[in-house]
Amino acid sequence: MKRFLASAALMAVSVCGFAQDVNKLIKQDDVERIIKTLSADDMEGRGTFTKGIDKAATFIDGEFKAAGLKPLTGATGFRQSFSMLKTTPVSAKATINGTEVPADRLAITAPASFNWASVSGVEVAKVPAGSNFMEKYQLYARGDKDMLVLVDTSFAPMFKRLVARAKRGGTAFKAANGANKGVVFVMGSLDDVTSLNVAYEVKTEEKPLFNVAGMIPGKSKKGEYVVFSGHYDHLGIQKNGIAGDTIANGADDDASGTTAVISLAKYYKKLNNNERTLIFVAFTAEEIGGFGSQYFSKQMDPDKVVAMFNIEMIGKDSKFGENSAFITGYERSDFGKILQSNLEGTAFKFYPDPYPQQNLFYRSDNATLAALGVPAHTISTDQIDSDKLYHTVKDEFSSLDVKNIVATIRAIALSSRSIVAGKDAPTRIPKLQQ
Repeated sequence: MKRFLASAALMAVSVCGFAQDVNKLIKQDDVERIIKTLSADDMEGRGTFTKGIDKAATFIDGEFKAAGLKPLTGATGFRQSFSMLKTTPVSAKATINGTEVPADRLAITAPASFNWASVSGVEVAKVPAGSNFMEKYQLYARGDKDMLVLVDTSFAPMFKRLVARAKRGGTAFKAANGANKGVVFVMGSLDDVTSLNVAYEVKTEEKPLFNVAGMIPGKSKKGEYVVFSGHYDHLGIQKNGIAGDTIANGADDDASGTTAVISLAKYYKKLNNNERTLIFVAFTAEEIGGFGSQYFSKQMDPDKVVAMFNIEMIGKDSKFGENSAFITGYERSDFGKILQSNLEGTAFKFYPDPYPQQNLFYRSDNATLAALGVPAHTISTDQIDSDKLYHTVKDEFSSLDVKNIVATIRAIALSSRSIVAGKDAPTRIPKLQQ
């Protein structure tokens, strides 16, 4: 009993010491400055392919430089640049087994025009009732094959949104060999596809994008990586605003998460005691398909990534109240249990995702690395089922609870320490198999 009490007392002293450090090094006034800057009107909502997102990237670049981070291995700066193909649909038509598919049951994603005259060379897959629609969508949309995907009618509400997105056009990676693939989603039930004709025409232009990424090299385990991430893009300027306001500032979504990434970078650089290499990345193009995180994932060896802390919308209290946040995919690894163990003796608690019907695990930038087996989880406090400001021009700094943001950032800092120190490694997530 004496040994137990002594051990408990030692742990309490240890947690108290770390808490004092985190309170000193992660300051509310700095957190407020960063998020105010990122969500200001002059950032124009940080829409993809706009001057506003370029300005935001320059600001984040400056914060990483001031913190003392180093560019990723092989890079000369903090911008991780790449090109995308931006497409605008002109026409889309599909005929299966001699019957034309109605427009409201057809959604096509492709980086270029194409014509299919038969089912030969096209892989046919199904999304049956009861399956995880978002998981299947991620798997097929991010694959490298020409595919016809038959979606059960039980997913009609989700499919309606998919059709709307497809009609607006999209963004896609340019294949290195020029063999750009197409994915045709059709809602309906078919036992067998004997004939297939698809004609898809788009206008295409090549556009630049860039993540902003830096690192703190590890000491004894340089070849093992811990990633802290959030997306810095949002919706930009909206045609139909509210009361004359047309700027979707994206203060909570996800200037709050990006602020956390910058704050954690400063914190760990000041501590300078990480055994594993820490990577801090602000992703672009999350709102239009997660392309920044997809590109980033292709530059990493997923087997060397020990964990990913993706931070998305921490601007207000969670449904569990103060000093709490939830973790998507909590049941998929022991990531959450490790974090909570490191918070023993504090008031903060991490909970499993309370919104499983929202498919949040595959709706943020953790998805690509998670699909590759990395314990990649998103930490959030958003009450997504009732958040009326989500994706509106009213997602502004004035709607945020800065104290909640600070408390969550400090909790992430405390809870990540055994992973950063090389003592804990969360269990791997099963890889998505097609």
